[in-house]
Amino acid sequence: MPNNSMTRRSFARYSGLSLLGASMSGWMPLLAAQLAESGKRPQRSCILLWMSGGPSQMETFDPKEGQANGGPTKAIDTSVAGIRIAENLPKIAGVMEHLAPIRSMSTKEGDHTRATYFIRTGYLPQGPIQYPSMGAFLGKQLKKEACDLPSYVSINPFRAFSPAAYGPGFLGSAWSPLVVSSETDKDKNVSFQVRNLKPSARLSSAQVDARLSMLSTLETSFLAERPDAPGSSHLQSYEQAVRMMKSDAVSAFQLDEEDEMLRDAYGRSTFGQGCLLARRLIERGVSFVEVSLTGIDGAPGAGWDTHAENFTAVKSLCEVLDPAWATLMTDLKQRGLLDDTLVVWMGEFGRTPQINDNSGRDHWPGSWSTALGGAGIKGGQVYGVTSDDGTEIKESPVTVQNLMATICRALDLDPAITNLSNIGRPIPLADHGATAIDALLG
Repeated sequence: MPNNSMTRRSFARYSGLSLLGASMSGWMPLLAAQLAESGKRPQRSCILLWMSGGPSQMETFDPKEGQANGGPTKAIDTSVAGIRIAENLPKIAGVMEHLAPIRSMSTKEGDHTRATYFIRTGYLPQGPIQYPSMGAFLGKQLKKEACDLPSYVSINPFRAFSPAAYGPGFLGSAWSPLVVSSETDKDKNVSFQVRNLKPSARLSSAQVDARLSMLSTLETSFLAERPDAPGSSHLQSYEQAVRMMKSDAVSAFQLDEEDEMLRDAYGRSTFGQGCLLARRLIERGVSFVEVSLTGIDGAPGAGWDTHAENFTAVKSLCEVLDPAWATLMTDLKQRGLLDDTLVVWMGEFGRTPQINDNSGRDHWPGSWSTALGGAGIKGGQVYGVTSDDGTEIKESPVTVQNLMATICRALDLDPAITNLSNIGRPIPLADHGATAIDALLG
């Protein structure tokens, strides 16, 4: 994909969140051809924007301006009349017609490890069952056979709280994420590399093919004598890796193919460039991509865990989040991808309505916010209402299980679809009894 020059007039479009159209993407004619050939809508995909540590709802989507618990954060109008969000997200306010914040999430899990596992798998961490992350089970259901890349890609994950919440669980290694880490050079240019993607320069292509052939023979021979699920999953993992190594689709990681002004619009942070990479991966058929915002300038950790100096920390984090997310929504829309790409924004819980002695907010699972947009979601609305002081849910509480069922439905998946667990029990995508929120679904 060649670079494209831009004028200052073009840049003005970016600053107004009107990005380059689909004609600039060399992949769009392919998608259009597939659509025309099949006569039906393309299979949907999902982007998860993961806020490790638990973002404060009052400084994002449920401000309480004028209340003691609200602190100094002001509310601003959005592109949808009657919806106001925190002043920290002015660009997101401009694309609210595409988003549906949920202000009434509620769980009993206030511990990072348990809460992370719960919302990322849809199941509590208990008993012998190894539940897969949503990236694994949604990636499996949505996998596009024509795609040479793994169905689940995780960009800059922070897995210290709960490594199992990022894994494939009982689905096996074939559905593990392709983990992609960022690199920043001395000029602060962000890039992404997949390690061990290219064979050694000392080997000829014939030698590489011979070694891969030998590996395939050993794998299939082993599996013929031990035809079990782990062996099959192991073989599938290697086949996927080889397929990716030989594919032109790995050009998705070459962000220098993108126009410089578009990269500026996303923000030159690791998260901003990660969101741009997510769009490029979705464009090439990847089913599930998650991008983690763990701290400022790509610092590892749980940046949203704001027990101290909450207002300063959240403002800084939102300065990274806001342009990246808003540009992602507009970029997807301009390229004709938003109708079939679900964007999910969430962390493991919210923050206490009460402000502590360190000008911070502590863990709060009782009444907090997530947001959905694109795909099968009716944007331009807010779901759920909390009390004036933010301590209670007044209307429409939402459980993790019902959120997961809603995500499934938005992706055209039946939440009752089951996978066989490691103990032989069929496990539905969303837990038994989960109900999708019809009011959010288009």
